[in-house]
Amino acid sequence: MNNLTDGLDERFAHGRHVYLDYVNFNPGVEEIDTWVLSLLRSSVNECGVKEVHAHCEVFDGVESPPGFAAIVLIDESHVTAHCYSEKGWLAIDAFTCGTHDPNDLADIIHAKLIAKCENLKLMNRNVVERFIHGDLSQNKE
Repeated sequence: MNNLTDGLDERFAHGRHVYLDYVNFNPGVEEIDTWVLSLLRSSVNECGVKEVHAHCEVFDGVESPPGFAAIVLIDESHVTAHCYSEKGWLAIDAFTCGTHDPNDLADIIHAKLIAKCENLKLMNRNVVERFIHGDLSQNKE
């Protein structure tokens, strides 16, 4: 064993991060950025997670590729959406480090996206443990 793998069986995580990557994102609504931010906020609310702040920034293609970035800060971390509108790419991530499971949040967001975007295709869903540490007692709230 080397020092990069020593003790891997004694690791615990205090949080999880879920990544979703989509193609064919074209919901057919005006102001897609506002619609996605609203979708993220309502999903956070449905999960019972406390929203702290929400913001969306639109990129017009002059300095950055056309699209947007939206974030909902939550008391357990964040939920974000990043879109390349001309390519139809959408990336969502949900990160929680409290009592809520980001998989539940990702499931709600996914269901809402699929309901509105007929040809939307999920290309990747990945879950990563975060705040890795070696003391299980530290996971208690």
